[in-house]
Amino acid sequence: MQIYRVGGAVRDRLLNYPSSENDWVVVGASPSDMIELGYRPVGRDFPVFINPQSGEEYALARTERKSGHGYRGFTFYTARDVTLIDDLQRRDLTINAMAEDAEGSVIDPYNGQQDLHDKILRHVSDAFLEDPLRVLRTARFAARYHHLGFRIASETMDAMCALVDSGEISHLVAERVWRETQRALSEKAPQVYFQTLRDSGALAVLMPELDRLFGIQQCSNEYIEIDIGVNTLLALGRAAKLSVDCAERFAVLVHEVGKGLVDTMMTQRQDGYEVIGLPLIETLCARLKVPNEYRKLALTVTRYHLQCHRACELQPVTLRTLLVDVGAGKSAEKLERFLRCCEVDADSRVEFVNRDYRALTYLRLAQSVLINTSVADLVASDVAGDEIGRQLQRRQIQRLADFKATYHEETDA
Repeated sequence: MQIYRVGGAVRDRLLNYPSSENDWVVVGASPSDMIELGYRPVGRDFPVFINPQSGEEYALARTERKSGHGYRGFTFYTARDVTLIDDLQRRDLTINAMAEDAEGSVIDPYNGQQDLHDKILRHVSDAFLEDPLRVLRTARFAARYHHLGFRIASETMDAMCALVDSGEISHLVAERVWRETQRALSEKAPQVYFQTLRDSGALAVLMPELDRLFGIQQCSNEYIEIDIGVNTLLALGRAAKLSVDCAERFAVLVHEVGKGLVDTMMTQRQDGYEVIGLPLIETLCARLKVPNEYRKLALTVTRYHLQCHRACELQPVTLRTLLVDVGAGKSAEKLERFLRCCEVDADSRVEFVNRDYRALTYLRLAQSVLINTSVADLVASDVAGDEIGRQLQRRQIQRLADFKATYHEETDA
């Protein structure tokens, strides 16, 4: 029995890139051998075992044969006669098809080291065409290593397009699509993931709400970039530089999806796109099983980002509603997440270029007014129940009105 470190850990060590992955493959063993050694079986589709000391996963070397649709449509063969080369041949990209033995020597039958040097993402074999998940994985690696100058080989992009054209991509289950998408959102250049999916045709199948934004022009000269889809990906790139929060990045990604339906709804301008976008986001999140945290922030940013841009102009009642609905009455962090998303959107608008985005300071001060409005005297009096809430609301509105007047007096002076 021989054990090799494989895949991402080898790749990232050679790249001198931070990695938490540690995958192992076992050659010349059977499931019973692993169990006798104390490894705990966990694999459903093929034999994977947990090392009792490290808690890491060890998979038996295997080959596979296409037997159905999607990434689960395979039958696996694992036996003592499966070699390391057999196992590596089934992997997606050459840079992921390397192994390392106990002495640290690299086994590289498919020239992964050369592709690392040349900064190329290239598929190993025609087996790539059997697994639609590899379209998303390749797009994710393109996002992961974009800042290092990596590109997808032309023949691999052709293979990705062929996979989409075959219809296999539509058989991916929602959980795997979201898992790859969520991981891509955490990369340094998440916009590259979505651009790659669009280039391969996969975005139109998996996220049509986003895909239809490309080729549609803004109906006004308010934006720096005229194409809505391009503007969306530029915004996502800015969000990635501003925050590591993937929920914020997702909110920026989807907050203008309503513009993709504006023209089809016979609207003269793209006014009201934020309202149109809300059910589209709900549909997208339901289809991909997006976590509620992501969904809620995306809906909040979509609904209120235009009000945020006009925060200094809002009447006290509307200002209070905005603050309460974004969660600012209970959490300063919820307000900050919302503001970061709105700041990214503001950066794409001509009116905010080379100007301070005053909404940040204004809404932070307004939030302080909101949460510091006391009802202690009401609680101590005979007022009770819902009446306390109604009177608190009136007080908050009045204090926000006073704040608004004072703020403008100070800034206009």
